[in-house]
Amino acid sequence: MRPSTGAARAPTLAAKDTARRERLLRDAAELRTWLTQHPKDRRGPTGAIRKSNRTDNESAKMATSKGVIRGYTGVATVDAAHQIIVDAQAHGVGAEQELLLPAVDATRALRQPETMITADAGYHSEANLRALADAEISALIADKDMRRRDARFASQDRYTALPHALLDQSKPARKPLAVFGPDDFQYDPVARPCMCPAGKSLYRRGAARVTHDHVGAHFRGAKRDCGPCARSAQYAQRFAVVEPVFANRRANKRLDRFTWRGRGKVDTQWKLYCLVYNIEKLAHAGYAA
Repeated sequence: MRPSTGAARAPTLAAKDTARRERLLRDAAELRTWLTQHPKDRRGPTGAIRKSNRTDNESAKMATSKGVIRGYTGVATVDAAHQIIVDAQAHGVGAEQELLLPAVDATRALRQPETMITADAGYHSEANLRALADAEISALIADKDMRRRDARFASQDRYTALPHALLDQSKPARKPLAVFGPDDFQYDPVARPCMCPAGKSLYRRGAARVTHDHVGAHFRGAKRDCGPCARSAQYAQRFAVVEPVFANRRANKRLDRFTWRGRGKVDTQWKLYCLVYNIEKLAHAGYAA
């Protein structure tokens, strides 16, 4: 065996400190360069600054079953008559609420006066409802408590696993509401009648309520009016229209993740995913001939 030389010895503490200092200076220089190239902060719909990311600044933080990751949200607008994707967009946004109006605007040329837009609870917000009402666009958007009010799901909790007695720190779930209580309906502050979108009269419940210095009237609808509501059945068709499209793309075609960085590339990849689905759908429908 040859004797070890000084060059093969482990680095000294001084050498380690020097290497660490050089690495920190190099990282700081890269960060300054990145900040110079991206002088503007990304802001959300409320004006809050979104956290930047040096790897892909156009992506968004998303909470998944595997933890918080950086990614994109793919939005697809599906035609109910033929189950064809008529518009596809990918955005570096974690919440879907701010993505409804861009999708609605993209399908403006395809809509008819009698077209009805349906969306799940992820797109429900007061700003979206107000914008759709101002544009006179017919839409049915579920709120977060819609399923809790549905009698068909009253016993769904009995089939779920019990929470861990020591590890679970979540608040207990609220009891399902006995009657239907929507938020945005036609209301006349002078005559004080309140009508639901189906034309049913709502009942005033109690006196005016004060919440955070805001005075408001409280109305609710009876079960006999909301149970057989035609609009509720119309919204229920959304599951049969949209969910099979995403299930086919993810389960059958394994197109379930984005492999690029940057919104432009991810948006192109998302459109190609949807195009693959449309080609198969049109071919099976006889359009290939």
